[in-house]
Amino acid sequence: MDINWKKEVERQKEDYLASTIEFLKIPSVLDESTAGENAPFGRHIADALEYILDVCKEFGFTVHNAQGYAGHADYGAGDEFIGILCHVDVVPAGSDWTSDPFQPEVRDGRLYARGSNDDKGPTMAAVYALKIIKELGLPLRKKVRLIFGTDEENGEWTGIEKYFEQHPVPAMGFAPDAYFPIVSTEKGILSCHFKESYKPSSKSSSDWKLESFTSGDRVNMVPDHVMVVLRGEENVSGIEAMFVSYLEENRIQGKFEIENGKVLMSIEGVSHHAMEPYKGLNAGLAMAQFLGTIELDQRGKQFVSFLCEHFVDGFFGEKLGIAVEDDISGRLTINPGTFFYSRERAAKVGLSIRYPVSTDFDAVMNQLQEVGGQYNYTISDDFVNKPPHHIDKDHELIKTLQKVYEEQTGEHAELLAISGGTYGRAMKSGVAFGPFFPGEIDTAHQKDEYIDIENMYKAIAIYAQAKYELAK
Repeated sequence: MDINWKKEVERQKEDYLASTIEFLKIPSVLDESTAGENAPFGRHIADALEYILDVCKEFGFTVHNAQGYAGHADYGAGDEFIGILCHVDVVPAGSDWTSDPFQPEVRDGRLYARGSNDDKGPTMAAVYALKIIKELGLPLRKKVRLIFGTDEENGEWTGIEKYFEQHPVPAMGFAPDAYFPIVSTEKGILSCHFKESYKPSSKSSSDWKLESFTSGDRVNMVPDHVMVVLRGEENVSGIEAMFVSYLEENRIQGKFEIENGKVLMSIEGVSHHAMEPYKGLNAGLAMAQFLGTIELDQRGKQFVSFLCEHFVDGFFGEKLGIAVEDDISGRLTINPGTFFYSRERAAKVGLSIRYPVSTDFDAVMNQLQEVGGQYNYTISDDFVNKPPHHIDKDHELIKTLQKVYEEQTGEHAELLAISGGTYGRAMKSGVAFGPFFPGEIDTAHQKDEYIDIENMYKAIAIYAQAKYELAK
C-alpha cells in the first residue's frame, strides 16, 4: 500500500497545533503539596494526564487512567502490542523567559513553552500519528498502545513502575523523546546526594561565616540561580569589590546586597539538560569559585572546598576519580544539580551522573564514598540508579525504524548513543526515536524551550509510518 504520509499530516496541522497549545498551558510540574487520590504527583500533572486521555478518547481510542500514575490509549486488534512511551510531566520553568513558559507563543515558526520540546509536543505528535492510521482504516495485526507517564522528569519513575505492575510491558517500541535517526544506546543514570554528617558549627576566628548556600531545583538540570548569605562585620566594601570584579571578569550576572547586617550574593547561570552539563553555566559552581577566594568559617570552607576541588571544571568525573569512557556510549558526565547548605542543617549536594555501558557501577559508588569521606560526606541511601540500555543493530525494531526514517528523509539512519534517559529503556526492546533531526537545537530543560513546528510535522509523518510498519 502506497501512502503519502506527509500529505496526510497536512490535514492534521492546525488541529495538532491547537491541541498542543492547550496541553502546554497545564503547568504539569511535580507538586507534592497537591498530591491526592488519582493525583500522586500533584493536581497539575493529573490534569495533563486527563487532558491527553480525553484527546485520545475523542479520536476513538480506548483509554485507561491507572490511578494517575500513568495512562494509556489503544488502537488496533490482537494480543500483541507496540508500545509508544511518552510523558506528560515537565521540569520547573526556571527564570528569565522571554514569554510566560505556560502561555505558549508561536514566534518565527517555533512554539515556545515549557514542555514543548520535552515531551508534550512530541507526545501530541505521537497521538496525531495514530489518529492518521485510524482515519485511513489501515489493518493492523498488533495493537498500538500509547503510554503516558507522569513522573519521568523526577528521576525515580515511580509512576511508570507502578503502571507496569498492573499492565504488561510492551515487547518492543519507542519513546518520542530524543533524537533522530535512532537512539539505540542510553547511558546509565545515577541520581544521588552527598550528605554531610552534620555537626553544629564551632566558633571560628574567620571574618566571614557562610550562613546558607542554595541552588538548583532538580539534579537533572544545570542550576541557573544561586543565593548565598554571609555574616561578617569587617571589610564589606572589600568583599563587594571582589564580587563585582569576579562577575565582570567571567561575564556573568549577579547581585550584591546588604540586608539586616548580612551579605546576600546571587549569580544567574544558564540552565541546560544534565546530560550535557558543560553546555550550561552552573550557578552553584560559579559561586563556589568566588567563595573559594574568601576566608570562611571552618565548616563553610570545607563545603566550598569540596565543590571547588571535585566539581568545578570536572564535568567528566576526572576530579572525583570516576572518569570512564567507551566506544559504544562515550564519556561519563556529572552534573551537580542541587546545592543546600545551612548552619542549622546538614549540607547536601545532588548529582546526576550519566555513565557508559562498560562502567563498573560498584567501583563508581565506592570511589564516591571514599572521596566524600574526606570531607565528612556520604552518599545517602536514597540514590536511584538506572542501568545502561543497549539494543543490537540487527534487532527487528532497529531495522524497521531505519527503513522508515530513510524512506521519509532520504538520509542514512545511523544509530546514536545519548547521555539522556528516556522511557525507551523501560522496555526490553525499546529505543528513543526522534523527534529532533540532526543539527536541530535541543532546548530541553532550558529557558525559552521551543519546538520547530514544521519539523514536528515531519516527525508526525515518520511516527505514523513507523507505527504502521511495526504493527501491520
